[in-house]
Amino acid sequence: MLTLGSDRLITEKKPEIFYPSEDGEPLAESFVHIDAIVLLMVLLRQYLQDYFQPQKPLILANQYVYYAENFPRLRFTPDVAVIFGVEPGPRDNYKIWEEKQVPAIIFEITSPGTQNEDKKTKKNLYESIGVQEYWLFDPKAEWIPEQLRGYRLVGGEYQTINDRHSEVLALRLQPEGALLELYRRDTGEKLLLPSEVTEALRQQTLARQVAESNLEQERQRAERLAEQLRQLGVDPDRV
Repeated sequence: MLTLGSDRLITEKKPEIFYPSEDGEPLAESFVHIDAIVLLMVLLRQYLQDYFQPQKPLILANQYVYYAENFPRLRFTPDVAVIFGVEPGPRDNYKIWEEKQVPAIIFEITSPGTQNEDKKTKKNLYESIGVQEYWLFDPKAEWIPEQLRGYRLVGGEYQTINDRHSEVLALRLQPEGALLELYRRDTGEKLLLPSEVTEALRQQTLARQVAESNLEQERQRAERLAEQLRQLGVDPDRV
């Protein structure tokens, strides 16, 4: 804005708009919900690093996503979101107009306290900005009897997903108690936590060692038997 002074024009700088990165609220309302969020994040991070190459998708968790430039109040905070086609690396917040990509899939770990916002406000918003898939997981089965409810964008509108398959991630989603387990659609393989992978490798190593030990014992037994036959004047290769 320009204003006329006594002897010169003075340029007034427009104040910079501040986009907060946190609201001071807890990650989730209970440890059950926190566990579900953390497990989902860890499984997805490991899977996306291995499955999607060369560009690794960005995973956001409980971070502000701003969807209207110059309007810092127009924002949402997904529990877990996956975004494709952007530069990797951490962000304090995410501005859609700068990154040029909306989340491809969003998970909300829901409860009766967030039910109305999750199934109405957020659902309508995610549909309007073009989030391809939206999943609600109720770890305590407090308002979703089947615990998991998904929506897929079809012709600009959300349609209910009936088979628990995510086309965006090529995964099958399966509630297991208060946690959401993930299975690869191409192999049916369950995604494991790093600790579970370590334990599985340990068990495989032990099994291989046992098999090798048994094979060695069989080889030694066969050699003793062959020696006994030779002592009796029998050629073991002709038996």
